[in-house]
Amino acid sequence: MLFQLNNPEFFHILPPYQKVFSYLCTQIFIISYNIMYRTHTCGELRIANVGQTVTLAGWVQRTRKMGGMTFVDVRDRYGITQIVFEEAANADLCEQANKLGREWVVQVTGRVNERSNKNPNMPTGDIEIIATELTVLNAALTPPFTIEDQSDGGDDLRMKYRYLDLRRTPVRKNLELRHKMTMEVRRYLDSLGFLEIETPMLIGSTPEGARDFVVPSRMNPGQFYALPQSPQTLKQLLMVSGMDRYFQIVKCFRDEDLRADRQPEFTQIDCEMSFVQQEDILQTFEGMAKHLFRELRGIDIQGAFPRMTWADAMKYYGSDKPDTRFEMKFVELMDVFQGKADFAVFNDAKYIGGICATGQAVYTRKQIDQLTDFVKRPQIGAKGLVYARVQEDGSVKSSVDKFYGEDVLNELKAKMNAQPGDLILILCGDDAMKTRKQLCELRLEMGARMGLRDKNKFSLLWVIDFPMFEWSEEEGRLMATHHPFTHPKDEDIPLLDTDPAAVRADAYDMVCNGVEVGGGSIRIHDPELQDKMFRILGFTEERAQEQFGFLMNAFKYGAPPHGGLAYGLDRWVSLFAGLDSIRDCIAFPKNNSGRDVMLDAPARLEQAQLDELYLSLVPVESEK
Repeated sequence: MLFQLNNPEFFHILPPYQKVFSYLCTQIFIISYNIMYRTHTCGELRIANVGQTVTLAGWVQRTRKMGGMTFVDVRDRYGITQIVFEEAANADLCEQANKLGREWVVQVTGRVNERSNKNPNMPTGDIEIIATELTVLNAALTPPFTIEDQSDGGDDLRMKYRYLDLRRTPVRKNLELRHKMTMEVRRYLDSLGFLEIETPMLIGSTPEGARDFVVPSRMNPGQFYALPQSPQTLKQLLMVSGMDRYFQIVKCFRDEDLRADRQPEFTQIDCEMSFVQQEDILQTFEGMAKHLFRELRGIDIQGAFPRMTWADAMKYYGSDKPDTRFEMKFVELMDVFQGKADFAVFNDAKYIGGICATGQAVYTRKQIDQLTDFVKRPQIGAKGLVYARVQEDGSVKSSVDKFYGEDVLNELKAKMNAQPGDLILILCGDDAMKTRKQLCELRLEMGARMGLRDKNKFSLLWVIDFPMFEWSEEEGRLMATHHPFTHPKDEDIPLLDTDPAAVRADAYDMVCNGVEVGGGSIRIHDPELQDKMFRILGFTEERAQEQFGFLMNAFKYGAPPHGGLAYGLDRWVSLFAGLDSIRDCIAFPKNNSGRDVMLDAPARLEQAQLDELYLSLVPVESEK
C-alpha cells in the first residue's frame, strides 16, 4: 500500500487528502527505519545541528585517550565524525569506549556539540558528539593493513582483502566517480534518443581479435559458448532491427596479456547509430566527452578536438595514441647524417630520428647513461642513444663529435630547431616503425622527467584514417586492423582488388593524454563488400558462413548504413581520477596474472563437474 501511495505514476490521481496521507506514511516509515540504527550519516552533521540528539553508526577509524576523555572517530561511506566519551559524566561508558578496536562496527547516540578545537580539514570538523549510549554491533579482527588514505598495505595484500581496501576514502571515491560517470553517460545518450539494450553474455566464438574466454555447455556436450570481447555483431544486428540508436554499459572479456590499462574483464560504453557517416559519430561522441569533463571535472572544453591521421601520428609521435600534452615531435634526420661521415651506425640505418628536449642540456653524463640504459631495456629494444647539447654560445657538443664536423652538427641544430640550452636525443634502426616506437618511449620518459605529463591537464584528439589491414607474420596473411566489419574509405575501395595493404579504414580513435579512451568505425552494410572483405582476410566461403552467417544473412534483409564507437569506461574513470592503473577504479579487479587473489580464482574443478561437462584435462607443462 505504501509503495502504491508513493508511486509517482499512481500519486497524481489521488485526491488531496490521500496525497497528504501518502506523504505522512512515507515520512513515518523513513523515520522509523532510520531510528533502527542511525538518524544521520557520519558525514552529515554541521554546526546547525548543535544541540540535537542523534544516532550514528559506522566503523571505528581510530581512538585516542586524553586525560579523562576518550575520542573515537567513527566512519561510514559519507565521512567521519568525532565522538567524545567523558569519564566524569559516565565512567562505565568511557571504559566501554576504551575497549573499542579499529574497524569495530558501533552505534553511538549523543548530543551534537560545537568543537573547541575545530578541524578545518574535515567537513564535520566544527562539531563532535558527546556520547550517551554506545552499542557494539560487531567486533572486528585487527585489519592486516591500515584503513587510511595512505595505507601501509602492498598491492597483493590489499587485493586479497579488497573488501577492506574499498573502505579507504581514495578507493571509494574512485567508485563514486565511476557511478557519476555512468549516470552522466546515460543522461547524455538518453537526451539524444539512444536506447539502452542488453545483449547476451553467452555467444559463439569469433576470430580476428584477442583470445576468447570459453564456457562449456552441459546441455550441448562438446560445445562451447564464448564470453563476448565486445557486442560488435550484436549491436550491428540491432541496427538491422531498426533500433536506430543503441548503447550499453557492458562487460567485455579478452584473454590477453595484462598491463596497467587492461583487465581480463572490462567495461565498455558501447554505442551504435544508423544512417550516419564518420562526421556524425565524431560530433556526437566529442559532445559526450565535453559533457563528462564539464559535469565531472568542471572543465569546459571549447572548440573541436584536433584530428590527426594515423600516418602523421606514427611519423611524429611513434604511436597511434599520441600524448599531445607536450610537443617534442620527432624529426627525421636521414638527410642530415647519412653519407656525411664514416659512421656505419647511421649509414646503415633505415631510419634516424630525434627529439629536442627544451632546456635539458644541463643533463649530466650520468643522466645520459640512465637514458641509454632506459632505451636499451628489453621491452624497448634500442641498441644505443646518440645525444647532442646546444651550448649557451650556440655551438653543439655531441657523442658523435669525432665523426661529424661542425657543419653537420649545425645542420642538425637547425633541423631540430634547437636553441641554446636544449638537448637533442637521437635513435636509429633498420626498421622505421620499430625505431619510431622506441623513440616514442624515450619521448614519454623525457616528458615525465620534465614534468610535462600533468595528470590535471587534458589534451584530446581524434586519430583517423587507420590502415584497413596489417600483415601478421604469425598468420602469414593480412589481418583486419580493427575487425572484419570496418568499412574502407570510399575512395580506397578500388584498391581492395589491386593493393589491399594501402586501403585506409573509415575508423577513428579518441585519445586523451596518450590513452586510447574510445574507438570505432563505420561498418560495412553491403553484403557483397562484406563478402569481399572476408575473402581478403583469408576466409573460405564455408568458414565465413559458419562464423558470421547470421550477420551476413541479416544484411540481405536490408541493413542501414551504420557505425559506432566504444568508450573504455575504466580508462575514462582512471583518467578523471588521475590513476596510474584502471585496476584502482574497479571494485574487484584481477592482478597482473589475471587472478582474483581474494576469491582465489581461477581454480580447479572437481572431477564430478568435469565429467558432467564431458571434459578431460591433460597435465600442464609445469606438472609433467
